[in-house]
Order: sequence, then C-alpha cells, then structure tokens
Amino acid sequence: MGKPTGFLEYERKLPQDRPPEERIKDWNEFHTHFDEESLKEQGARCMNCGVAFCHTGLPLEGGCPLGNLIPEWNDLVYRGKFEEAYKRLSKTSNFPEFTGRVCPALCEGSCTLGMHESSVTTKNIEVHIIDKMFEQGKVVPRIPKKSTEKRVAVIGSGPSGLACADILNQLGHKVTVYERSDRPGGLLMYGIPNMKLDKKIVQRRIDILEKEGITFVTNTEIGKNYPAAKIINQFDAVVLCCGATKPRDLNVEGRDCSGIYFAVDFLKANTKSLLDSNHQDRNFISAEGKDVIIIGGGDTGTDCVGTSIRHGCRSVNQIEIMPELPEERTPANHWPQWPRLKKVDYGQEEAIYLYGKDPRNYLTTVTKVVGDENNNIKEVHTVNVEWKNENGRMTPVPVKGSEKVWPCQLLLIAMGFTGPEDTLIKQFSLETDARSNVKAEEGKYATSLKGVFAAGDMRRGQSLVVWAIHEGREAAKAVDEYLGSR
Repeated sequence: MGKPTGFLEYERKLPQDRPPEERIKDWNEFHTHFDEESLKEQGARCMNCGVAFCHTGLPLEGGCPLGNLIPEWNDLVYRGKFEEAYKRLSKTSNFPEFTGRVCPALCEGSCTLGMHESSVTTKNIEVHIIDKMFEQGKVVPRIPKKSTEKRVAVIGSGPSGLACADILNQLGHKVTVYERSDRPGGLLMYGIPNMKLDKKIVQRRIDILEKEGITFVTNTEIGKNYPAAKIINQFDAVVLCCGATKPRDLNVEGRDCSGIYFAVDFLKANTKSLLDSNHQDRNFISAEGKDVIIIGGGDTGTDCVGTSIRHGCRSVNQIEIMPELPEERTPANHWPQWPRLKKVDYGQEEAIYLYGKDPRNYLTTVTKVVGDENNNIKEVHTVNVEWKNENGRMTPVPVKGSEKVWPCQLLLIAMGFTGPEDTLIKQFSLETDARSNVKAEEGKYATSLKGVFAAGDMRRGQSLVVWAIHEGREAAKAVDEYLGSR
C-alpha cells in the first residue's frame, strides 16, 4: 500500500470522455486516458485491503472472475512502476485491453472503499497500463519454448476461444482456431461497436497470437461447410467456444414486417461495412432519417442507440419491460454484490444531447407492429405494465388506458439470447442442460463426448466478456490435463 492516506486525500476521478457533440460524428473510441500523475493519484486510493474483495470473483458476490491482483498493480502504478504493474496484470489476464474497455468492472462494485466512498477506478487504471505497454513496445509475442505435438481445435474466436487458445499455445500444444466470420474476434470484432472497442485493438492482439504460433481459419463454420466428424478425427481435443448466439425473438402480431432486425445483425453489418469500406459499400442496415425503436435496455440496446445516432436517425427510443433501477443501493443489493443501479451510458448521453431526453421507456412492452401497404414497418404499439405477484410468480400486467402508438421505420430487437445455436451440438450428439447450454461440469469443462470440451457462453449461458475469458482459461487447463493423460 503505497499511500495509507490516499483514499482520504484524493477523490475518485475519471478522464473526460470525448463530448457527445464531437464523438457522434465519427466511429472512433470515445474514452480517453489520464495523464500519469492523475493516474498515480487514483492508484493511491487503493487501500490494499487485508481481504481484497475486488479479486474474489464469486458469482453472487462480485469481484473479478480472473482473480486479477488489483491491489498489487494499483500500488505499482502509484509508484510509477508501470512495467512491473503490467507483469502483475499479465499473470491473470490475457487481454486487459479488452476488459479495460468493455467490462462493467465487477471489481469496482466490490471494492471495500465503495462501502462508504466512491470505489477505486480499477478499470481505467487497467486499460492505461496495457495501452502504455503497447505504446512502449513492451507487449511482444511469447514464443513457446517446447511443443507437445498435441493438436487442439478451438471452435469460435470470441473472448473464451481466444483465451483458451492463448493458454493452450503457451503450454506447447498446436492450436487451430476456427471462426465462421471473415475476421477473427467473434463478439469482440462484430458484437461490440468500434466506438467502444476499436477493431484495431482486437486485430493487434490477433496478430500477436498468430506470431506466437496459433493458426486462425476464418469463413469456416464447423458442422456446415466443414464436417464435424473431420474435426474429431484430425485433433487430439476440441474446445467449443461458440457463444450463446441464438437471439430471443419478439412474438407479436406484425413480426413479419420488413424493417425488423435482431440487434446483433444490425451491429455486425455496421462494423463489417465500416471495416471493409468505411461504409462506402452501403452493405449495412441504415438508420438514417428513420424513427428507430429498440426493444431492450441493456448494453446491446445502448450500442444500437449510439450506432443509430451516428447513422443520422430522426429519433431513437428504447422500450424496456423492467422498472427503472434505483440510483442508490437497496438493502437487498448489499456490498460486495454488483450494484444494480441506474446508469446513463454513452448512447443515452448522446440521445439526451441530441433530443433532450433519455431514450429509455420503462415498464413498457410492445403489443403489435403495424406495416404499410408494402408491409414495411410504420408503427409500433405499446402498453405500460405493472409487475404483480400472481400465484407466486412476478408477472407483467398491462395498465389499462396506457396504450401508445410510436412511428417507426426501423425496429431493433435487443432482448438478449436464449442459448447456443444447436447445429454443432446435434452433430456431436452432446448433452445439454435445462437452458439448452452444452452440459459440461464447471472445473472440468468436458462434454458428454470424449475429447470435446466447452467453455464460455456456450456452457454457462449469456454472460460477460470477463467471465468468458475466465472460462477459456480454465477450460485450457482441463484440456491440458486431459492431453497429458493420453
């Protein structure tokens, strides 16, 4: 603990994001960095607690799932020892440049200082450490010193797949990563907009992994244009990291109207067109000049808001069936749990700047969609709801007289995901759990088919990038143990 009184002397501060009026004109990242002296002050606020809940990683109690040695590198940053801080960070985190940008910072939610004061700015310190090391050329390929000659296929190049491949490669195995899209990265490449995670950052890490010996095969979907049986025969082990990519659909009258899309398709097409041609090819779903309605109030919904605004939409609104979150913790949401509080994210900030109001509409649900004479969407009908306990189960009940009609030419469904796609699951004849996820015991990650493992959202269901990385790391250890016993 570098400065015992640091948390008393310094207040929590974060670097100012680029202002909305500037950032909505481009697709560049909106976060900025502090100068080093300001960052050292923020590192000094860490109390190096006797029991540091920030890196416990307990599913119900919060903390970093990766077990990041947070107090250690906070102290090193305070002392100006950034390279040492990077070495500590790298012991537990494969890709801090990703989590430092898109993780909701579970560590900050369980920070002991956060019981009574504002928590330590762990996430911002993390991303500054790794970005500084990249700038100084300290992040270089680590070539494995030995090879086991064992071959492993990792199917899916999202955060869990990349983490799993990274660990297995460093352990000396020959790793091939298969990706059905044209670029590696999965969710990191096409699920998160460029202004939140610049794709140059993703590609930079992919390039390093390739130099370290990992082979990436794109435009290849196992079970469709590449036989699943062939993978089993070619490799000593297979790890499924395909994510939970089956979107929850909207089941209302008028769902067949043109102009209704899943958020993931909207975001992917936008990023691909941006990377391919800076949008010159027009191969994306444009919100320009349209009244946009987004069903879903989570991070994906926010990304749709920000993307629609950059297209030049006429208006944008979010429909959210759940109630508005409180601004302070409730007794049921005690520390060190993740604080379930209302936040105004970047998309909402931009909508407030442009339209003068928060785009979110709570306790509201869509009842039907109406199209014009050509079946193009023109209206969305909604009703307000109240949550009531009916037969022991909380149920949304429509409020009479609260019906509303919204003009809409683009409707985006951001209602989350129901589980993994089942093509590969069926071809491998894998057992699944009650939620349709691949059944594989935590800690072992082995599926019902010998030599086949599963990790990330495909095993645990829709979750966070940081949990996916954790799963990939742990699955790699299980695979290594399996290969060692062969």
